[in-house]
Amino acid sequence: MEGQRLGGRYQLEARVGGGGMAIVYKARDLILNRPVAVKVLRSQFGGDEDFVNRFRREAQAVASLSHPNVVGVYDVGQEGDTHYMVMEYIEGYTLKEVIIQRGALPVEEAVRIAQQICDALDHAHQNQIIHRDIKPHNIMIGKNGRVKVTDFGIARAVTSTTITHTNAMLGSVHYFSPEQARGGITGEKSDIYSLGIVLYEMVTGELPFSGDSPISVALKHLQEPLPEPRQVNPAIPQSVENVILKALVKDPFLRYSSAREMLEDLETCLFPERLNEEKLTFPEDEEMTRVVPIITQDMLDNHGNGRTGGGTRSRYEQPREEEEEQKPQKKWWVKTLLWVAGIGLFLVLAFFGFNFLLNVFPSVPEVQVPYVEGTEVSLAQKKIEDANLVAKIVEEANDTIEKGMVIRQDPAPPMRLKENAIVTLYVSKGQQAIDMPNLVSLSRTVAEQTLKQLGFKTENITFEEVEDDKAEAGEVIGQSPDANSKVYPTKDAVRVTVSKGKGYVKMPDVTGKSMEQARVELFKLGLAIGEIKEEPSFKYDKPGVVLSTHPYDPGMNVQKGVAVPLTVSNGQYPQDAKLANAPVYVEVVPGETAEIKIEVNDSRGDAQVMYKETITESKEYDVPVVLSPQKDAVIKVFKKDPTKNEYVEYQTIPISYSSLP
Repeated sequence: MEGQRLGGRYQLEARVGGGGMAIVYKARDLILNRPVAVKVLRSQFGGDEDFVNRFRREAQAVASLSHPNVVGVYDVGQEGDTHYMVMEYIEGYTLKEVIIQRGALPVEEAVRIAQQICDALDHAHQNQIIHRDIKPHNIMIGKNGRVKVTDFGIARAVTSTTITHTNAMLGSVHYFSPEQARGGITGEKSDIYSLGIVLYEMVTGELPFSGDSPISVALKHLQEPLPEPRQVNPAIPQSVENVILKALVKDPFLRYSSAREMLEDLETCLFPERLNEEKLTFPEDEEMTRVVPIITQDMLDNHGNGRTGGGTRSRYEQPREEEEEQKPQKKWWVKTLLWVAGIGLFLVLAFFGFNFLLNVFPSVPEVQVPYVEGTEVSLAQKKIEDANLVAKIVEEANDTIEKGMVIRQDPAPPMRLKENAIVTLYVSKGQQAIDMPNLVSLSRTVAEQTLKQLGFKTENITFEEVEDDKAEAGEVIGQSPDANSKVYPTKDAVRVTVSKGKGYVKMPDVTGKSMEQARVELFKLGLAIGEIKEEPSFKYDKPGVVLSTHPYDPGMNVQKGVAVPLTVSNGQYPQDAKLANAPVYVEVVPGETAEIKIEVNDSRGDAQVMYKETITESKEYDVPVVLSPQKDAVIKVFKKDPTKNEYVEYQTIPISYSSLP
């Protein structure tokens, strides 16, 4: 189903898991643009209307759960004959994969994980939801260390019809409670027992009960005493073993009364004062070695109505003694002969009838699918073949499970199959090197998605932005490792260089400079000269002098490569300008020397020095001025004071625009 879209919004991307009832895919919610997990029911369950209705009701109930250790359910839907549930996607590993990879976990870590599972169960039980299939396969460990419990409500949706179809009780028999194994009513304490098995497996690295078949394992849950955890791993504190013993006592009435009580015990079991507490003991169960039959609905319905021999006889029934008195007595040998003849005739007819049916309706016997996850591939293949099934090997790269080990199987127990049916074994190839893709010229978003789809970890992907005059902003311009080099997605780091586009520079002030000077200065900064516009100017009477760079004013941030327009002088004054030469007489006392300076303020600018010289006699100057309607002219005459060594203004000559013809 990979690539298929469900409900018009969930795009299935890759299969990430599966069990006896459903297959789980990683998908993308196209509306909210987020990753989700989509659980799709197997086709053999989709035809059971009662199952589907219960499944929907349970999924809706689980969707009401809101807890940090429970995988959220977002949606439930149907596409044709396909029934699916949309859940929160957790990036990480199942607890089973962690145990297969690492073996027994440190006690502190195992207790921390169990606390979070217990907290999730307490929340569910408070909302009247029983899990009924707690096992490491249904516990996700996120990359942030957060524990998430999955598959809430699935086991509760099972009907008697479904059990008949599968010919087995739903769930994993290694984690069954005794009441589940005998087919009795299950409740909160069954979840507590299953959690105890999970904790046992975490601290010891192995299961307490195992066997060649699910039946033998179920019988061990019912009959055999629990192998003590400290005999397997002596490093386990007595207080932790006591928690396991109390969760796994076969009598439900002796177990923890609730998940909350077990959680409170887990929270204190590693306190120093509890580590060496007394070992917990329970009264011996006299019925422990008895095989208890599975309780069926018919047995419940018939109990007490007289059909099982325990009810009240009908009032129209005669007493047995009176019937015997009224019947004529037969000789004992006649009765015996009739019984022998009847039984013989029945056996003959049954024999011929059975052979006739075998010839007309040949049947293929069903066999139990063995559990081989976490097993070396050759041993797993042999187990499958010994069960008269065919093993199909599919190799997958896997970063956490050793090469040659079975990651998962499809189908898995408790499914039963016809002999010679195929069981697909997904076997780890270990870490596999791949060719590094070419990311250059891709957008940053596409490059990131490409890397993640290949399995690169987010924390190992680094993006670096640099200025580039040729590439558009957001375009990949470099990468390390190079394209086509061999890389390991889960181990190797990737550095991607992304263009920020053209860089920015501060606009220089080129006013008053010639066009050639301005061109050189702009070129050094990566700028060009754009349109050149000539116009008259009061300030500059020479052509080609830069008057303005508008709209790029000096000091602005300007992107490299921009063509800057220039406004330059044409060597002429505006038409409304008035030019004049004003006579200025500077008087000097005979026999003295004077240092004089004449400045002009007019439309060309302020403090323009027209004359600056030393004179020994009085002198008259013709001072040129340029006036505009907006600005008059002022001529200032300065003489240098020898005592202060500075110029002192002693004469001011104003000239108004209106005074000139």
